[in-house]
Amino acid sequence: MRTSVKLSAAVAAAATLGLGACSAPSDAGSGAGSSGGTDAPLTVAATPTPHGDILNYVRDNLAKDAGLELEVREFDDYVLPNTATQSGEVDANFFQHKPYLDDFNEQKGTDIVPVVNVELEPLGLYSEKLDAVSGLEPGSTVALPDDATNEGRALKLLADNGAIELKDGVGSEATLADIEDDKGLRFKELEAAQIPTRLADVDAAVVNGNYAIGADLKPAKDAIVLEKAENNPYANFLAVKKGNEDDPRVKKLAKLLNSDPVEKFIQDRFEGSILPAFGPVGS
Repeated sequence: MRTSVKLSAAVAAAATLGLGACSAPSDAGSGAGSSGGTDAPLTVAATPTPHGDILNYVRDNLAKDAGLELEVREFDDYVLPNTATQSGEVDANFFQHKPYLDDFNEQKGTDIVPVVNVELEPLGLYSEKLDAVSGLEPGSTVALPDDATNEGRALKLLADNGAIELKDGVGSEATLADIEDDKGLRFKELEAAQIPTRLADVDAAVVNGNYAIGADLKPAKDAIVLEKAENNPYANFLAVKKGNEDDPRVKKLAKLLNSDPVEKFIQDRFEGSILPAFGPVGS
């Protein structure tokens, strides 16, 4: 956790109801939210890396010339950015992919929608003990993200690389119950943000790209295996509460996030560990 500030009543209430964990807003700003009008600052919730990095680059280098006042609030979990967007505490968020958002909307009764794809964070398998996936053997413990969409994605990564076998026809929607042959592996389900700090406690772990980078791992170099980018449905996007897609400030930010300078920033800053993935969000 990088900093701590008081959450507003709306977000704190959501957390009290069990919708979230602790968060770490780092650039609180005025908190105008969606009620601030089209001339107000646009406040965007994001996880720190790479989402906060990209937004901060836009704020510091591109937003002023586009006539946009941008504020960035960083959170260290995958729940509060959506509950804050739903409540109007922030105007938009940038941290998630569509399978996660679809599941979140269904589970929480929210109506958040994607605006534009920005980047892809390949999921990877990491280990402080093994150099290859073939080093996994009966009794080895593998940590997995505990949210439904990323756990399924992690299981597919393991299956694609021969570590386990899934039932026929099961893909990234897999659950532990869909494992046909676990090859003697044991699985530890953890909150995604915690996994890099627990890497020494397990034989291997599947880590989300943003949390890997935040823990000074270099996915392109350090991952034992890494998701392929081609035809990958997990691009991360800018999202808003339904009905706010046509907010002029949101449209300005969407255009900036898909601009040539942002593409170059992603390529230079992340050296292939994060990939530009611009364009409309698929169904």
